[in-house]
Amino acid sequence: MNQPDAVALSVFASRMAAVCDEMGAVLRRASFSPNIRDRLDFSCAVFDAEGALCAQAAHIPVHLGSMAYAMRGIVSSIELAPGDQLIVNDPYLGGTHLPDVTLIAPVHHDGELRGYVANRAHHADIGSETPGSMPLSTRLEEEGMVIPPSRLVKAGGEDAGLFDRLANGTRDPELMRGDLNAQLSANRIGAQRLEALIEQWGAENFDHSLAALNDYAERLARTAVAGIPDGEYEFTDYMDGDGQGSGELPIHVNVAVSGETARVDFTGTAPQTRGNLNCPLSVAAAGVFYAFRCLMPDQVPACAGMMRPITLQAPEGCLLNARRPAAVVAGNVETSSRVVDAVCGALAKALPARMAAASQGTLNNLGMGSTQAGAAWDYYETIGGGMGAGRDGGGLSAVHSHMSNTLNTPVEVLELHFPLRVRRYAVRRGSGGAGRRRGGDGLVREYEFLRETSVSVLSERRLLAPWGLEGGGPGERGRNLVNGKSMSGKFTTTLKAGDVLTIESPGGGGYGRAEC
Repeated sequence: MNQPDAVALSVFASRMAAVCDEMGAVLRRASFSPNIRDRLDFSCAVFDAEGALCAQAAHIPVHLGSMAYAMRGIVSSIELAPGDQLIVNDPYLGGTHLPDVTLIAPVHHDGELRGYVANRAHHADIGSETPGSMPLSTRLEEEGMVIPPSRLVKAGGEDAGLFDRLANGTRDPELMRGDLNAQLSANRIGAQRLEALIEQWGAENFDHSLAALNDYAERLARTAVAGIPDGEYEFTDYMDGDGQGSGELPIHVNVAVSGETARVDFTGTAPQTRGNLNCPLSVAAAGVFYAFRCLMPDQVPACAGMMRPITLQAPEGCLLNARRPAAVVAGNVETSSRVVDAVCGALAKALPARMAAASQGTLNNLGMGSTQAGAAWDYYETIGGGMGAGRDGGGLSAVHSHMSNTLNTPVEVLELHFPLRVRRYAVRRGSGGAGRRRGGDGLVREYEFLRETSVSVLSERRLLAPWGLEGGGPGERGRNLVNGKSMSGKFTTTLKAGDVLTIESPGGGGYGRAEC
């Protein structure tokens, strides 16, 4: 069969992406929790029969990159029949951290497995004793329920026992049921749309088109890598600490570029640590793929071919390739952000005119809630900050950047659902780094609690500021305050009615020396 022409290939890519977009629309509209419905902390993707990425929506980079890296291992370990749906959140078996629950559904056509649809959504309560399920943990089991790959649905019928165990392991079983049903529904519509596309396209033509799409993505990716001068580029960035007394933790990267390929080696990175900044390798891979994707043209399809020119190495037992049962809940959100900073810092040595200074480098994770009988609740959110400036423009202010692509939760939604008041939500003026192009400013978000509330904060860039580039100044470090008193970057506490928590997020680094 002839290869598809450019127009046909573009239509095919758009149709595949549309499957993911529709899955996301269903998931958002059917979900119960503000975390999924309002913050959009979820991702949807399509994979081929071997688990290779075919398409994804423009959702959360850390979700999508890690799924793309780990999906082959997941689907090769269990055979799914028509009507089945698999559930998993185990970070060491293809997950990210326990709150991110993944559902996978096979797609069959004429009795043959043709691919999978999958979605991953963050649940504010996954059974941790700490409301928000973002504790200062030292072992995986402290972070909540660990779900190995399991059939939540078999031949179209739900496993009522498993469903009950998952729902009843949280403080709001009906909320968990609602969100899981939304995830199931998103996969059902995705499977229907993908099967219809295969039927319309024809199975053989579908396979040829998918192969051509991957080859096209690979050619564009190789061209982008070839635009980086050959050589080895090293950079070391640091985590503030793990909240358990570790001190600074280095993330060292060597990016070796040769022609159209790049090898990314994290040898020299800190060993896994007692706290929860550890990552499974899939999370580190997400950061690497994201950083290189930023150098590629917009039209590069989000499929497996895009990742072929890039190889990854991280020593087993280091911070970025941790061994079970290391705690990982902050690795997914905080350490992944520093992976991006480190890789971008290395690439800036090769391409200083194309790279930007460091963005805020943290998601400012805030978990909160109550375990009081009859008044239990859980909530989790991330908070935007400043983006790093580049040669052609200053950094954006008060936005989510890099590994987070979520929204904020509107103040009205927070105050309607939870016993708190948002006293201030503002741009943190002047927090961006100085330079010829200024870094973006961070945010100030201030909460007054109306009832006793357990609060957990996992944040970075409180000790080490986001770096500037080409002589630009660093962004301001973030600050956490309770009733005006400075707190550490990672803490858990119980606040009384009337207490006030203030999060001041970091600014982005500046670019170039300021002109006199």
